[in-house]
Amino acid sequence: MSHTARTRPEGSDRALSEAYDTALLDLDGVVYAGGNAIAYAVESLGTARAGGMRLAYVTNNALRTPDAVAAHLAELGIPTEASDVITSAQAVARLISEQVPAGARVLVIGGDGLRVALRERGLEPVESAEDEPVAVVQGYGGPDLPWGRFAEACYAIARGVPWFASNTDLTIPGARGIAPGNGAAVQVVRIATGAEPQVAGKPLPPMHRETILRTGAERPLVVGDRLDTDIEGAFNGAVDSLLVLTGVTDGAQLLAAPPEHRPTYVDADLRGMLTRQPEVVEADGGFRCGGWTATAGSERLELEGEGGALDGLRALCAAAWTAAGDGACELDGGKALARLGL
Repeated sequence: MSHTARTRPEGSDRALSEAYDTALLDLDGVVYAGGNAIAYAVESLGTARAGGMRLAYVTNNALRTPDAVAAHLAELGIPTEASDVITSAQAVARLISEQVPAGARVLVIGGDGLRVALRERGLEPVESAEDEPVAVVQGYGGPDLPWGRFAEACYAIARGVPWFASNTDLTIPGARGIAPGNGAAVQVVRIATGAEPQVAGKPLPPMHRETILRTGAERPLVVGDRLDTDIEGAFNGAVDSLLVLTGVTDGAQLLAAPPEHRPTYVDADLRGMLTRQPEVVEADGGFRCGGWTATAGSERLELEGEGGALDGLRALCAAAWTAAGDGACELDGGKALARLGL
């Protein structure tokens, strides 16, 4: 797929909830963290829905079933049906079902989300390499997944059974901080077997395909907190994206983003769905947004002016991404970000 490298965040003269028909929302780090709603999420999503935007929740976390996710969101005050939830377990189950016979046995290394998704595709989840599985699927199994489960995967893969992974996120945000994600567990099996899994989750095409098949979105907006899954997934699907700064991505990572990790819009939290997005314009040899002007020097990014921190960040993005072109910006943005409190 051919893309022109984005050199600045875009503006929008309409609220994003009006400009797009469906929000494809990540969950961890966007709607909640550690099970608790992130500030402004419940109110913002309610307002967007009341205005006619469809909300779909797209998660790489394969542990919980869509029913369980929908129930959790409802508890938080976000009315949700199971059909509004799309998981990497569903995407990987479809991927497996297209390559194995109907009714085939699949060894599950993970949680109930994978088992339910496999049964939905007419496949039989099994627990042991001795159960003659025709495929192995690995997804996030929670903090208490026994180490022996990885051994079961290795035994089956060593016999030549194909290996699938729901996703390869190395980390997962929680109430106490950042914890190892499914990608870390996949790496354990990779080290032990030398094998490579087929991966379904964001940012790869199987997840985007699953999402569009299930939502029917025509003008989707991907909303996420991770550059390497949410934003890259939107890039691969050739759709627009909104990065919110409530999860794992910080200002320095955003400024250094290569083209596939550059979001269409940047905002602090989900309130950004309800507002217009300011334009970043070329000015004085640099880029201006609000009261800030950012320029790229020989060694560092420079920032002059005053105003809202997000406007300054958007201007810095334009200076950094333009200077980087098709690569990643290596200019020091630390001092400029410090001025913004980011």
